[in-house]
Amino acid sequence: MNNQKNILVTGGAGFIGSHLVERLLAEKIWRVSVVDDFNDFYAPELKRANVQSHLTDENYQLFEANISDAKFLREIFEETEFDVIVHLAARAGVRPSLLQPKLYAETNVNGTLNLLELARDFNVKQFIFGSSSSVYGNNKKIPFSEDDKIFQPISPYAATKAAGELLCHTYSHLYDIRTLCLRFFTVYGARQRPDLAIHKFSQLISEDKPIQVFGDGTTRRDYTFVDDIIQGVRAAIDYDNSMHEVINLGESQTVELRQLVALLEENLGKKAVIDHQPMQPGDVPQTFADITKARELLNYNPQTKIDEGIKKFVEWFRGQRAAAEGSKQ
Repeated sequence: MNNQKNILVTGGAGFIGSHLVERLLAEKIWRVSVVDDFNDFYAPELKRANVQSHLTDENYQLFEANISDAKFLREIFEETEFDVIVHLAARAGVRPSLLQPKLYAETNVNGTLNLLELARDFNVKQFIFGSSSSVYGNNKKIPFSEDDKIFQPISPYAATKAAGELLCHTYSHLYDIRTLCLRFFTVYGARQRPDLAIHKFSQLISEDKPIQVFGDGTTRRDYTFVDDIIQGVRAAIDYDNSMHEVINLGESQTVELRQLVALLEENLGKKAVIDHQPMQPGDVPQTFADITKARELLNYNPQTKIDEGIKKFVEWFRGQRAAAEGSKQ
């Protein structure tokens, strides 16, 4: 197909990335190149399973590389003329960033800089950056708006994401690259990382093991189903108005941790054993997205409420467990 476009998705074997790649391949108008290093932040075999069905698609190309490796990245750009970069690769997680701040800075800041430099050098005019609601820190104003100041992050992870946004603005201003920074709010759904609360809690409840609840269970999160996030990212790929935007992608509804646990108990058919722990450094008491801007600029319209989303997640989770048990026999 001669009118196909080339798109690079970094982190394309991960949770959100693999869903985006699936969507793009299904459209048949994209040649998709993926960069992922399959690092051991969580089991690499889970990420390999995410891409298994993509490997046979003639419009898919996988490069195993770290975004910190500027030389290798340049070789990829020398081979292919990209129309769009969707940069989702990152060291993720607030708490681990407290233990490895240098690794987070190297990957999330320098890796992003590498890609922006290549966008400049190879004249790529559309750059989508996967940012995070973590940049808002202990924001007192609810809901969180893109106009709120983000100069008080409370974890190295959040600081690296804020730095990535600033770099995107700089390169847009200097080199005429359209950059869209999408702040994701607690994404969940099939293939969710096993270190994230919904997945981790489901695993522990299923095994009759205690789940650690930090604080008194009243912390609140704006949980966003992965299909809704993909709708927003896909719209950002086509966005062609202003040259730089920061946009929240959330559900715009907060859920208390105690309510989340109750929903998991209901869908798993098991009671959770709660191990209460003190609040963790770097954790915020609440996230809540104002999605007015996303609705206006991207026609973003999240569809999946938490009750339905948890039901869908548990269906996927049970399927994974059944498949794992079957492979042991």
